[in-house]
Amino acid sequence: MSPLTLNSTYRLPSGYDIPILGYGVYQTPADIASDVVQHALKVGYRHVDSAVAYRNEEPSADGMKKSGIPRDQLFFTTKIPTRQMNYENSKQHIENTLKVTGFDYVDLYLIHSPYGGKENRIGAWKALVEGVQAGKIRSIGVSNYGVHHLEELEEWMKSTEEKEGKGKGGVLSVNQIELHPWLARKDIVDWCRNKGVVVEAYSPLVRATKTDDPLLLPLAKKYGKTTSQILLRWSLQKGFVPLPKSVTKSRIEENAQIYDFELSDEDMKKLDLDGVYEPCTWDPTVSRD
Repeated sequence: MSPLTLNSTYRLPSGYDIPILGYGVYQTPADIASDVVQHALKVGYRHVDSAVAYRNEEPSADGMKKSGIPRDQLFFTTKIPTRQMNYENSKQHIENTLKVTGFDYVDLYLIHSPYGGKENRIGAWKALVEGVQAGKIRSIGVSNYGVHHLEELEEWMKSTEEKEGKGKGGVLSVNQIELHPWLARKDIVDWCRNKGVVVEAYSPLVRATKTDDPLLLPLAKKYGKTTSQILLRWSLQKGFVPLPKSVTKSRIEENAQIYDFELSDEDMKKLDLDGVYEPCTWDPTVSRD
């Protein structure tokens, strides 16, 4: 495998490419989103991860437009919100995203979480599939899905294909989940790997709660990097698409400076905390509704 760079991409099951490092705008205030997105793109990011629930789709898209970078070189993700998730609402969200962003298409549209019950999950997925068929969305996926949610979706996709024909159930390209050494989600990651689904890692920096962790400090010293850069490099070497979030310009730059070193196999093993379960956010993957 050739060394990763800031320009590296993965090929999604949909056939489109996704930049491996994303810039997350979770909780980024709308009044600064355009500015920080422009800065991230200036630094070299090409992938912006937003959501309807973040209330910053419009300014994030504005920052992408003002960057001067051609649209086909940029990658924009958004998500159908958890509240009132169903077929009709999802169709409306897709239309609204196109309206507020002014984009002709969305690169990746996800279901934000599995909360809401099977009927609503499948309804939202159907709306996404139709969005792809209409050329409004290029790739679709899910977020915060546990293995049982993924299997439920796969079963529906298969039965729909049997009834209506190949491709009618949609193509699952991505599952975006919280991922870091303290929440490695081996069961979910393995399921996705086996199916060719790309795994995105949100909160890869554990919301700055591990900045001075004794596990990371020696590694930071050894490689001459920050503990945040160690965590992001771990994510890259695991084959994930990390989505670091920061509104501090120096940190945005720092988070992109992870391509001039590589963690050894031995050091990767040190970060293998098998069985540790420490989510730093919510965890819808375990929901059973």
